[in-house]
Amino acid sequence: MNSTMEAKEIIKEIVGKQEVKHVVFVGCGASKADLYPAKYFLDQNAKQLRISHYTANEFNFATPTSVDESTVVISASLGGATPETVEANAVAKDKGATVISLTRIIDAPLTKDADYVIYHGFAENYATKLEKTGYCLLLAVELLNQVEGYEHYDKMLDAFAKIYDLAQESAESARKAAKQFAQRFKNEKVIYIMSSGATHEVAYSSSVCLMMEMQWINSGTFHAGEFFHGPFEIVDKDVPFILLMNDGKTRAIDSRALAFLDRFDAKTEVVDALDYGLSAHIEKEVLDYFNPFVITAVFRVYAEELSYAREHPLTKRRYMWKLSY
Repeated sequence: MNSTMEAKEIIKEIVGKQEVKHVVFVGCGASKADLYPAKYFLDQNAKQLRISHYTANEFNFATPTSVDESTVVISASLGGATPETVEANAVAKDKGATVISLTRIIDAPLTKDADYVIYHGFAENYATKLEKTGYCLLLAVELLNQVEGYEHYDKMLDAFAKIYDLAQESAESARKAAKQFAQRFKNEKVIYIMSSGATHEVAYSSSVCLMMEMQWINSGTFHAGEFFHGPFEIVDKDVPFILLMNDGKTRAIDSRALAFLDRFDAKTEVVDALDYGLSAHIEKEVLDYFNPFVITAVFRVYAEELSYAREHPLTKRRYMWKLSY
């Protein structure tokens, strides 16, 4: 069964036997961020569904009282063994929720308390690294369409049919720019990353995972719309910023931030979905939700090249998986 039919049938079975009022997205680190485009999509389009997004341990220790038999919890863990997310599934089940889990490992611990499991790829190429994000967004689209109805449903499905190839092609074409970025930024002690819209948590995961976890570079992240409400005070000549720039409704927010960075000659790297032809392939009504796909794929290449230039592999760790914590 292909992913579109799989998501459709899962949601059809759920809404056929229960009323769905609440959708909760739960994960940790990059997996939490991978769920954000789906959360953003529902925030933008749902009129009745209640939408929440939690890091797993907060969900576990401060479980919302609204989680009950009318709740669908969608959880994700790349390897399916993140203890906090595994526990979140058990907490959700104890509250009567229906659990859908996303992982790449068959029969991983995450699957134990899941009512439904969708397995995704990751290591095969840049496009498969997006499958977790894509399947979660697809589940959100099906939930909205089957519970409330969604007027741009067909345009979303058309976009899904195109986005993985586009993201792969975008990543492959970004190598030269990524090498130049790596040489410019390889000696920086701190790098700030920002974005907006559905890409907001791509900036977050790029900061906390690709920079801090995988490169041991101090990094800060904030919404581009919040830039002028505090963070812009640290802007000066040659202060390093990465701006993940969206095509669509929130582009004006990103453009405003870029204008200020340029005004004071900050050391700025822009990864712009427009440069990779997103709006030439995806209908404007659904364009916003696919920015994270292209930008994630492209910035992965940037992170790879940075790791090569710094001679610091993306897999290198001091604490993660090595200590009890």
